Amino acid sequence: MLSWRKSLVGLLVLAGITGAKAEDLVKVATGQRGNWDTSVFELGQSAGIFAKNGVKLEILYTQGGGETIQAVIAGSVDIGGAAGTAGVMSAFTKGAPIRPISNSTTGADDLFWYIAADSPIKSMKEAAGKTVAFSTVGSSTNLAVLAFARFYNVEIKPTATGSPASTLTQVLSGQIDIGWSSPPTGLDAIKENRIRIIARSSDMPEFRDQTVRMTVSNLDFITKKPDVLARYIKAYKETLDYMYANDEALVAYAKFIQTTPERAREVRDNFFPKKNLQAERLSGVEDAMKDGIALKFLREPLTKDQLDELFK
Repeated sequence: MLSWRKSLVGLLVLAGITGAKAEDLVKVATGQRGNWDTSVFELGQSAGIFAKNGVKLEILYTQGGGETIQAVIAGSVDIGGAAGTAGVMSAFTKGAPIRPISNSTTGADDLFWYIAADSPIKSMKEAAGKTVAFSTVGSSTNLAVLAFARFYNVEIKPTATGSPASTLTQVLSGQIDIGWSSPPTGLDAIKENRIRIIARSSDMPEFRDQTVRMTVSNLDFITKKPDVLARYIKAYKETLDYMYANDEALVAYAKFIQTTPERAREVRDNFFPKKNLQAERLSGVEDAMKDGIALKFLREPLTKDQLDELFK
């Protein structure tokens, strides 16, 4: 059975041995500012959890997983959050200096696709010839849109639209037929009857228990700064526990995205169960490879040696 690289065991042990020193700067990129799962960095930093572990984050927001992967490969950031699994595998097979260090999101409870309220489209089965949004090439939303076309056997026009906020604008202005989103973006529009959900990633069985997004790192950072990476991972796991422990993180999250604690609770409890964000969780790799091949992210399955190199 596949497991994560030693960062989740050996590096946690290393973190306990080295302890927190003066704060080391770690540059992080992640897509979708304001999503609950991508807010680990902001919430952990504001709560002092990363500082307690001797880490100071510099956070950069991208338009999606594909852009995040490129930033990590280029070495302009040390760590990338919420990178699509197929995109990570594809980059690895091409020799990119990138490795996953933990799960970012398993399952697909959060991603949904929608149409303007006055659209005649009622389901993804009726999307033939329509523009269907995803964030960036190589992202989990890119993979999902291509999978929708296969799952429903429809010829669609996959279209990169960037963030949930920019996508919503394009749908409501008539530039895009079917938009994508992840809470909190879109919840107000749904309640105001401006948009209607027609599909979710979880509609497709293979996505329900698949690690769809990963946290990745530049190989140079992994090999040259293992003690910093160890303390980063320790802080990341502590932050996840903090985010589900009580209402303190909900209040901080509500302030971060400028909403109410009630809406923050709705986002967390209805779309992001804690088990889906657990750093050590890894599942559905075989399905991810099959999807990657069918959707032309991968030319062939990764060999056992490749998988061992990628995940250990």
